Amino acid sequence: MIPKLYIVVPCYNEEEVLPITCEMFLKKLLSLISNKKISDKSKILFIDDGSKDKTWQIITELSKKDPHYAGIAQSRNRGHQAAVLAGLMEAKDKCDITVSIDCDGQDDINAIDEMIEKYSNGAEIVYGVRSSRKKDSFFKRTTAEGFYKVMNKLGTEVVFNHADYRLVSSRVLNEFADFKEVNLFLRGTFPLVGFKSDIVYYERFERIAGKTHYPLKKMLGLAWDGITSLSVKPLHLIIGLGLFVAFLSFIAVIWSVTMQLLGKTVAGWASIISIISFIGGIQLISIGIIGEYIGKIYMEVKHRPRYIISDRTENLKEKQAPKKK
Repeated sequence: MIPKLYIVVPCYNEEEVLPITCEMFLKKLLSLISNKKISDKSKILFIDDGSKDKTWQIITELSKKDPHYAGIAQSRNRGHQAAVLAGLMEAKDKCDITVSIDCDGQDDINAIDEMIEKYSNGAEIVYGVRSSRKKDSFFKRTTAEGFYKVMNKLGTEVVFNHADYRLVSSRVLNEFADFKEVNLFLRGTFPLVGFKSDIVYYERFERIAGKTHYPLKKMLGLAWDGITSLSVKPLHLIIGLGLFVAFLSFIAVIWSVTMQLLGKTVAGWASIISIISFIGGIQLISIGIIGEYIGKIYMEVKHRPRYIISDRTENLKEKQAPKKK
């Protein structure tokens, strides 16, 4: 059977780039349909993540122009990961496969062809992986690659140089729906679902228009969320650090007693302050990391909704359609 595809596109304040990339997405969709790779009922699903510009207006206009466009709007801005999740959960019962891709045009949309081919060969998840980071600055390249290495060292299963460009079957999404985490890190959660997976390599381009919505601060925040949401090794490291500091303290006590017995004690304000500051700093860092985990537990036990859909383009069409007498 020819699979029905939904291309899931999260959008936040994308009024500059959306009119350009929407044509790219539609052209690719129609090409796949004409080559009988996907069903003609396939769609491009935009998710407006509480944009403050004309993004939702553009999405609604697109849905009126062509039936292959559809959209949902979140009640407020909840972040990129929640927007992707909302789109995937919206699409899971309406299609056979989904491909999540950012709106900025940086991910090579032609990689979808190979993703579908991998799916036809039995893969339920196909990860889009950057073939290189030559176009990134030295700082961004080293920090990004270092992040993936640290994640793997901490016991978190992530695909190296993979972000959120991936094909996922509806079968996987139905199982993924049982993952109820509020603290989302999708690129680390999907590997936990299992099923047969594969990789497609692609070249990442420069952003077509507009400004990035993922500056360094947000990238670091996402990395920290990924580490603390999927790994408890930082807590193990705290225990190891505590044992090491306790060992050093034990040696210092023996040294102090020995010097006292030998009558060689020398009053040293600076050394005492240094030791107290060092131990105090270690304690504060340790309490901070433990507090981060407690904070995540606090958010999880509340079990608040991860997204709220305020509108759908199909609802707007129904409202505008003339009523039959």
